[in-house]
Amino acid sequence: MQTSPQVFVLVLRRAWLSELISFTQWAKCFHNLIFVFVSVFSLQSGRIDKAYPTVCGHTGPVLDIDWCPHNDQVIASGSEDCTVMVWQIPENGLVTSMSEPVVVLEGHSKRVGIITWHPTARNILLSAGCDNVIFIWNVGTGESMITLEDMHPDIIFSACWNRNGSLICTACKDKKIRVIDPRKEEIIAEKDKAHEGARPMRAIFLSDGKVFTTGFSRMSERQLALWDPDNIEEPISVHEMDTSNGVLLPFYDPDTNVVYLCGKGDSSIRYFEITDEAPFVHYLSTFTTKEPQRGMGYMPKRGLDVNKCEIARFYKLHERKCEPIIMTVPRKSDLFQDDLYPDTAGPEAALEAEDWFEGKNGDPIPISLKHGYVPGKNRDLKVVKKNILDNKMSKNTENTAPAIKTATSTPSIKSEAKLDEVLKEMKSLRELDIPLARWAGPVTANHHDSVPSEACLAKTPTNIPR
Repeated sequence: MQTSPQVFVLVLRRAWLSELISFTQWAKCFHNLIFVFVSVFSLQSGRIDKAYPTVCGHTGPVLDIDWCPHNDQVIASGSEDCTVMVWQIPENGLVTSMSEPVVVLEGHSKRVGIITWHPTARNILLSAGCDNVIFIWNVGTGESMITLEDMHPDIIFSACWNRNGSLICTACKDKKIRVIDPRKEEIIAEKDKAHEGARPMRAIFLSDGKVFTTGFSRMSERQLALWDPDNIEEPISVHEMDTSNGVLLPFYDPDTNVVYLCGKGDSSIRYFEITDEAPFVHYLSTFTTKEPQRGMGYMPKRGLDVNKCEIARFYKLHERKCEPIIMTVPRKSDLFQDDLYPDTAGPEAALEAEDWFEGKNGDPIPISLKHGYVPGKNRDLKVVKKNILDNKMSKNTENTAPAIKTATSTPSIKSEAKLDEVLKEMKSLRELDIPLARWAGPVTANHHDSVPSEACLAKTPTNIPR
């Protein structure tokens, strides 16, 4: 089962290269880490019990997961069973295995391989599946609000929101990268053969609106490229790295404008700074270990220890363990280091889901880490599903109610006269002591006690000899 732990990272600026950077491997108690078998537990050193509770609601392997940026207890998962599930993890962690999600989002016809939350609007989730369709969900109502189909003729390799969540960028198997306005449901920029190699590409938005991609050349060399969506025909910069087969996964820090590249099967992490000066993509350094990584994730900056000048915490996934890799910048002073910790995006959402769907945009709400991050009270995720039958019933009621009201409140004189006539006929039949069924024609099963119809009673003779 292939998963990608979601952890956000603060990385090095080029100005820090003159300082001695110490790389330490450290495990301490922290909350909410995703392990390979999709379990949620407090970070601790040592072996995890085999009987540890898991999140096990999907009927197929989980292909992607993503923590909600606005609620530390909410996680979304996509699976081969064609569903997206949203879970609310108890504040103190799992006590028993969880099999009931808060909401199940159904709409994909094939497996769901990409899950990503909206960066600034609450309860908006994007999912992309092997049916080449992108859904944008309102998790609060459990509805698919936007469906982007017929835009991608082949499998979607990656999907990423921009800084304020107004656009998305995708990389597709047809070797195209696309910049899409999801609310208008139109492609605003498209580049064919961004990387000419046949292996998968990845594309992410940078904070200034540019697009950063990783892929392969025609000679199977790994490449990096920087693009301007306003003039996407020619890349701003292209770098060739090596001939490894591992797909490069980019992790981006918008505050320091640095990209970390982790290749599956590699034993190194490379990082680059993006600037407005040539060559635009500046190589910083490489961190190397002995064992290759099967996956990589990083911690949100608000989860770092600012008192120890911790600037990044990665989680390296091995075959049988998850290894924390902590990067620190040694400083003699115990004061808060402003240059290491600029204001970063906080957990508060700038918009509600309804506001975004109406066309509003909002930038992330920044917070300071000067006094450390103090977690607030997370709001419970409440899903209010709309019953589609309610609309149909209300329409039917509107159409039929006036007619019923007229018929019952003001019966016509003709119908009253007809009713009197029927009552007289029934009275005469009782006096003659003749069964009604004899004159009502053939009697069907289970209807012996039914009242004869008006047509039958109208044909019933009134003067019958005994």
